[in-house]
Amino acid sequence: MNTTPRIHAMIVAAGRGSRFGASVAKQYTMLQGRTLLQHSVARLACSDYVDKCLLVIAADDTTAQTLDFALPIDYAIGGAERWQSVQAGVGAISHSGADDSDLVLIHDAARPAVPSNDINQVIEAAMTEPYGAILATPVADTLKESYFYSTAQSELTNETVSSNHNHNHNHNHNHNHAHSYAKRTIDRSNMWQAQTPQVFRLGELKRVLAYVCTHKLSITDEASAFEYLDFPIRLVTGSRQNIKLTYPDDAILLAAILTAQS
Repeated sequence: MNTTPRIHAMIVAAGRGSRFGASVAKQYTMLQGRTLLQHSVARLACSDYVDKCLLVIAADDTTAQTLDFALPIDYAIGGAERWQSVQAGVGAISHSGADDSDLVLIHDAARPAVPSNDINQVIEAAMTEPYGAILATPVADTLKESYFYSTAQSELTNETVSSNHNHNHNHNHNHNHAHSYAKRTIDRSNMWQAQTPQVFRLGELKRVLAYVCTHKLSITDEASAFEYLDFPIRLVTGSRQNIKLTYPDDAILLAAILTAQS
C-alpha cells in the first residue's frame, strides 16, 4: 500500500439544494461576503495536504468560473445524481495521471466551516487505511422512530424520522392529513452522523462507484457505496462546527460559526 499518496481534492457543487428553498443554487449562497463554495475551497486551502481542487459543477453553471478561489481550480461536469458527479470527478482525476493508491478527498460545497485540523486528521487516517476514512460525529440527540396516522385513510405506516427527503416528500403527499407519532427510541450508542471531507483510495472508489452504477443503487454519500460491499471505512471524530447548509435556519448558525472562527 502506498502510505504517502498524493491527495486529490474534489468539491461536488453540481446540485441545486432544493431543500434550502432559494432561487440561487445553494453553493452560491452568500455568507460574510463570499459564496459557500469559496468558503469551502478556502478551508481546503488551509490544509498542508491540499494544493489544488477539482470543482464538479452542473453543465449550465455560469457562476463558478467567475469567482476567485484560494486554490488553483480544475473543473468537471457533474451528473443528475450525486454519485454520478463524483464519478465524473474521479474520471477526471484518473485521466490526469493519478495512481490508484492515491487518495481522493471529497467535500461538500455546503460545509464551509470544517476546521482545518479535521481535514488533516481525516487525510492522515485515510493514509493508513486500505479503503478510506470519513469525518463523522457520534449522535448526541435521542433518536425516535415514528409512524404516521392518517385520518384520511385510517391506516398506520412505519417510517424513520431520519429517512431521506424523497421518501418523506412522497409519504407526506400520500398522507396529507397525517401526523407523526413516536413509536420507539432508537439505540444511539453506535450511531454517527456522517460529514465531509470523505477520503478514499482512488482505485477502490472507482470500483465501488462502478458497483453503484451497475446495480442502480441509491446512495447519499460515498461511504455508503463501500458499505454495500462490506469494505471498512474508518470513522474520524469531527467537529460539530462542521454543519451543512440544508435549511434556511442553518445560514444563521453558519454565519455565527464563521465569525467565531475568524
